[in-house]
Amino acid sequence: MASIRQVQITFDCADPERVARFWCEVLGYVVPPPPAGCATWDDFDRSLPPERQGSAFACLDPTGAGPRLFFQRVPEGKTVKNRVHLDVRVGTGLVGEERLAALEAECARLIPLGAVRGRLLRADGFNESCLGMRDIEGNEFCLD
Repeated sequence: MASIRQVQITFDCADPERVARFWCEVLGYVVPPPPAGCATWDDFDRSLPPERQGSAFACLDPTGAGPRLFFQRVPEGKTVKNRVHLDVRVGTGLVGEERLAALEAECARLIPLGAVRGRLLRADGFNESCLGMRDIEGNEFCLD
């Protein structure tokens, strides 16, 4: 039986490069080098048929530890709540006011990038506090 060694997370979106660059800033990810024979991603994009230009983009964890993120253009807009979302783990190991401060600091960093603050869920004795957010196209994620 084969084992799974890597996972890629794919986002459907309207503007793949814009959303990818947002997530690069959120996670400290980087844009991979363009394909061989192309000096830049713009050069690669211009080599594609017009209907494929701007249709996809990706970013990587520079350490190789995290999953690759892939962004693909789709014709329809977001209409309902995500069934899967990312938890950006900024408060790991923190509790109480220290955790809330870490969540709020990260929220303050992300809002100028285009993120939108959602609801703060306070610790309830079972789960620690987390903060709901939306990315630049409205996809939900949590600061956890």
